[in-house]
Amino acid sequence: MLAGVPAPDHRYPVPVVEGVLVRRYQRFLADVALQGGEVRTVHCANSGSMRTCAEPGRPVRISDSGSPTRRLRWNLEQIRMGRAWVGLNTAVPNRAIEAAIARGGIAALRGYPSVKREVVYGREGRSRIDLLLAHGDRRCWVEIKNTSYRVGDEVRFPDSPTERGRKHLEELSDRARAGDRAVLVFFVNRPDVEVFRPAYEVDRAYAEGLSRAVAAGVEVIPLRALLSRAGVSVGEEIPFRLDRA
Repeated sequence: MLAGVPAPDHRYPVPVVEGVLVRRYQRFLADVALQGGEVRTVHCANSGSMRTCAEPGRPVRISDSGSPTRRLRWNLEQIRMGRAWVGLNTAVPNRAIEAAIARGGIAALRGYPSVKREVVYGREGRSRIDLLLAHGDRRCWVEIKNTSYRVGDEVRFPDSPTERGRKHLEELSDRARAGDRAVLVFFVNRPDVEVFRPAYEVDRAYAEGLSRAVAAGVEVIPLRALLSRAGVSVGEEIPFRLDRA
């Protein structure tokens, strides 16, 4: 790697290919125009509205899954908005955060030698936590949310109403009240923002629920993503505010 550029916590398996976004549609599909004129339909692993980061005509980066049997072999990874590359693939944050924890790169989440994925929890036993960290009888429940919705110098979540997200807040609050650590990591998948804030204008119930969760003991950690052609790394924590703008 170049001096001063961290090795990716999530590395793309092969070099990305650049093109131009033609359109994103049906939530999980995108058409990308490549050099030479080919238009390739790729998988868009992002169930959100992608407001502020899905403008046709913008440069994008796509990666090859390497699977010859997948219906859509290529993944939409990044889009350039202004001078900033924005991460779009919501499968990446969990992988990057887990790798950063393993290398001790997240100060607030150090000291847990055991890391388990997708552990069943919740009031009905139907939810799965992204990561369960443990050291002896000390447990830390970690939910990870991708966020790329920009308003001025702020990044906000969610970018569309999320009943599932509200349920996660309640379940994390239960864990905090029970005496465990409960952490909500917002993966800030763009560099052109300075503060995280809940998006009252998109989902007021979620924003108010986040404030209640913090009052119950849930920790909020917004972490900046560092994007490159090679992959994605976890950067520094940014400030957050819970009040309405």
